[in-house]
Amino acid sequence: MNEQKQALARQFIEAIPYSRALGMVLDEIGDGVAVISMPYDARIVGDPETGVIHGGAVSALMDTCGGAAVMSHPSNPGGTATIDLRIDYMRPAKPGQRITARAECYNITRTVAFVRATAHDEDLSRPVATATGAFTVERAEGRA
Repeated sequence: MNEQKQALARQFIEAIPYSRALGMVLDEIGDGVAVISMPYDARIVGDPETGVIHGGAVSALMDTCGGAAVMSHPSNPGGTATIDLRIDYMRPAKPGQRITARAECYNITRTVAFVRATAHDEDLSRPVATATGAFTVERAEGRA
């Protein structure tokens, strides 16, 4: 993947205040694939009794990762925005563990990109959540 697209995807993540507040880090970016992680943080716990991270934080991680995957796809000439994102929560992430999302843009049309994503804690054999989504494909002005 060219360095310009990598830099654009990294800027995309770093420009979102919510992503910065959650401590998201771009771990890997390639042709239509992104890996982003976020550390455990007591400030984003959804259940104080168990210490489990709030599902909204996991959702934000997967959404951001999906957008980065679209932006890094060789066929996407520009930015993106989420059209639809379906998340299936499989189990709570283990308190204290980093959560990592991996998203793949597996199909891209003239106007819509399709993404699959998975989020894990340190147990890679059991996902915390899976997602499928549709994202816009933003063409440069004057291009169809």
